[in-house]
Amino acid sequence: MSPSALPTTSRAAVITEFGADLEVRDLPVPELEPGALLVRVDAATVCGSDVHVWDGSLHAGGIRPINLPVVAGHEMAGTVVGIGAGDLSYTGGGAVRSGDRITFTQGRCGTCHHCAVTLQPNLCTSRRSYGENCEAFPYLVGGFSEYCYVYPSARKIKIPDGVRSEWASAASCALRTVIAAYERVGRIEPWQTVVVQGTGPLGLFATALAKKSGAGRVIAVGAPDDRLELARAWGATDTLSVADLPTPDARIGAVADLTGGVGAEVVMEWSGARTAFAEGLEMVRRGGRYLVGGQVGPHTVEIQPSTIMKKGIDVIGSMSGADAHYFKAMDFLQRNQDEFDFDAILTNRYGLHEVGAALRGMQNLSEMKPIVDPWLA
Repeated sequence: MSPSALPTTSRAAVITEFGADLEVRDLPVPELEPGALLVRVDAATVCGSDVHVWDGSLHAGGIRPINLPVVAGHEMAGTVVGIGAGDLSYTGGGAVRSGDRITFTQGRCGTCHHCAVTLQPNLCTSRRSYGENCEAFPYLVGGFSEYCYVYPSARKIKIPDGVRSEWASAASCALRTVIAAYERVGRIEPWQTVVVQGTGPLGLFATALAKKSGAGRVIAVGAPDDRLELARAWGATDTLSVADLPTPDARIGAVADLTGGVGAEVVMEWSGARTAFAEGLEMVRRGGRYLVGGQVGPHTVEIQPSTIMKKGIDVIGSMSGADAHYFKAMDFLQRNQDEFDFDAILTNRYGLHEVGAALRGMQNLSEMKPIVDPWLA
């Protein structure tokens, strides 16, 4: 699409007040900087952190200052309709062309210690997130919009043929985060047990990767029952319902019973629940590994640090992922769609005027991964 043919405005769902209904506004389509893209959003999906942006808990907790108003949404897949000056290439090779379906990373500085030395751009202190103030250039930096501006410093990842845009949207956050975490955890052996705390999209993708990693036993801890059933379909050998086991001690005891009293070699926290970290430490076998990837909220919890020392536990934090993890997430979808029903994590479809309902559904667990379709009437 030539610059003269690009739209001049885009409808978007905008957070104007924490916890309130979103407003659908017409926002200007910005002029494209060199290296930037404009994509037509084909599908966006709702993440748990979108709920924390909307309800204000990330802002109030000091985790991420949010300057309202913002276009909500950071998981999206779209079709390239505008390309800024310069030759743009994909992560993994190939030139960006109009009409390609893509997903993309956040912006980053590219030269700091984390970007250039440790190759962890997810830790860049100058990272540009989607969900910035929409009254200032470049306006359209959120997924719940007809069009989205892709930062010049963002890395672009082509969506493989045969991978649905809805899958790619969900995988651009949840799956790439889990893939990055598995690399930090290290090798998993066939005789080892993995416990996955949480059966939302993060926990389900983690269950699938535990199976593909060859773990002999995979224990999924979560709720409700339909999510536990999906966890079993995606590789869990055992499931523990937090509804049937309502206390930390009950869940810790159940993991002990399943592991002969020794605990799991690897425990991964993907639930975001307040009590999960402390009880997860108790589920880890002596000398085991504990990965924390779901604790994005502002809550605090009391722990006994000597547990880590006496059991010799490696505690590993992992947030988001780098360019390669987006690429690997798309590849995983393409290669494994016959083994895992990726449609099963997707729930209801909402238009821009219904985004508030989708967010509330995430809050009350009636939705697992709702889809925002900005073109839905």
